[in-house]
Amino acid sequence: MPRAVLPKLLLPLLGLVAATVADCPSSAWVQFKDSCYIFLEEAIKVESIEDVRNQCTDHGADMISIHNEEENAFILNTLKKQWKGPDDILLGMFYDTDDASFKWFDSSNMTFDKWEDQEDAEDLVDTCGFLHTKTGEWKKGNCEVSSVEGTLCKAAIPYNKKYLSDNHILISTLVIASTVILTVLGAIIWYLYKRNSNSGFTTIFSTTPQSHYDDDCVLVVAEENECAVGFD
Repeated sequence: MPRAVLPKLLLPLLGLVAATVADCPSSAWVQFKDSCYIFLEEAIKVESIEDVRNQCTDHGADMISIHNEEENAFILNTLKKQWKGPDDILLGMFYDTDDASFKWFDSSNMTFDKWEDQEDAEDLVDTCGFLHTKTGEWKKGNCEVSSVEGTLCKAAIPYNKKYLSDNHILISTLVIASTVILTVLGAIIWYLYKRNSNSGFTTIFSTTPQSHYDDDCVLVVAEENECAVGFD
């Protein structure tokens, strides 16, 4: 087997390792630039927006934050084609009464907004933001909802470095390293076995005992013994 074949055997595995380290947690997530997104379709009853947020934090993420028109369009398009979300999606924001402004739960800067034209209430306490999936605009509404028809979550890449514990990262690294080492050793042993088999030499896998003498030597000894019996 040519030496170049060994690296080829490892390419799929190395690709899997790279995907495990760099990409989103699973195929249920959708990647856009440097973030991963997931829509949890389960309808749940809630007592506060914190119950909704816990749905995301339980998955190592936070409620959705949007920072430009491109990201807003991506979310809107994915909700329509893949996630089949409801008309209104709760955004991961809250109204901070200390400085009278909306802020994201994930502590990112509020650099973009897409509010629809509507009159604000006199008191915005307990006011949340919703993404209207029909128009892509945002609208203000009461945070005290009794249920939600799905939760939209977002996590930054690399997911494992930001959200997974150190022990989880260590275990994942050890598993990947062990898999690579075992694969390399298996490829080397198979290569040596095939090479020796093709060359006609006995391999370490042979179970047939080998004699120190060839067949001709055994034949000569037998003939000498027969002659000795005849003389006697």
